[in-house]
Amino acid sequence: MTPATPATRATPATGAKTLRIDRIACAGQGLCGELLPELIELDEWGYPIVKDRSVPGHLRAHARRAAAACPLLALHLDAGRG
Repeated sequence: MTPATPATRATPATGAKTLRIDRIACAGQGLCGELLPELIELDEWGYPIVKDRSVPGHLRAHARRAAAACPLLALHLDAGRG
């Protein structure tokens, strides 16, 4: 049996993920809130408010899509600690 390499120890599908918003880059276009309303609500000016930074497994694909669709790349899906 071969030892696990770093690439096989933790896969993106199994590791914890958290949402992060770069407030300086964000222009408040609101696309993230429309694509991921379960975790992001928009304030009255269209800027995102993250309801819960941890992304549950069933929403990870949606979170990746929302981060990729951000026009200014201000939404990030980070590997959680743990």
